[in-house]
Amino acid sequence: MQAGGDACDLPAGPDAWARRWYENDLGWATVPGPPLRVLTGVRFDVLDVPAEAGAGALRHLAPGSPVALRGDRMVLLVAAGSAEELPGLLDWLEWGAVTLDLRVLGAGGAMEAPVPPAAVTPVRAGSPVQGAAVWLRPPEVGGEVEASLPTLPAVGREGSAPDLVRVLDTVAAQCHRVRLRRLGAGLPTACRRGQPLAFS
Repeated sequence: MQAGGDACDLPAGPDAWARRWYENDLGWATVPGPPLRVLTGVRFDVLDVPAEAGAGALRHLAPGSPVALRGDRMVLLVAAGSAEELPGLLDWLEWGAVTLDLRVLGAGGAMEAPVPPAAVTPVRAGSPVQGAAVWLRPPEVGGEVEASLPTLPAVGREGSAPDLVRVLDTVAAQCHRVRLRRLGAGLPTACRRGQPLAFS
């Protein structure tokens, strides 16, 4: 949680209720000051991918795995420590040499705090700012988020947590398809009429 004081000591402002929800209800550490950001690497790491690519990975996540949307990006929460493992996993999955639109945040990082779900949003807070991150699958208050996050099989409790390797392989493949489609869209029409790529 934010260092020093309790919820009553928090400054008044439009994000004070959201900060209380993250800190008090979820028990997530936040970064002092605006804009409201949540620390990564403490209870979870973050995989930030194009929304189209992230949609393909949703089937590999547990129903309680938190997922957020920010514009055309999807934010998938993964087990803390995963950020350090990702480069090696991508190499092992043979995606290491491929340029992927995939970002990861781990220890020492912070993500923009998505707008809390409508059920906990005060009426006076109004609508979220356009382009602000929002929860597609919000975290459950009172639940241990760690149990629902993708992790390496050897690290997670047997049979409980989603497999990080499977999630990462799916996301990498989808990122590559999105990239190829975007590159193909920039080609002259005559080139697009040719034979499709074998791996698209």
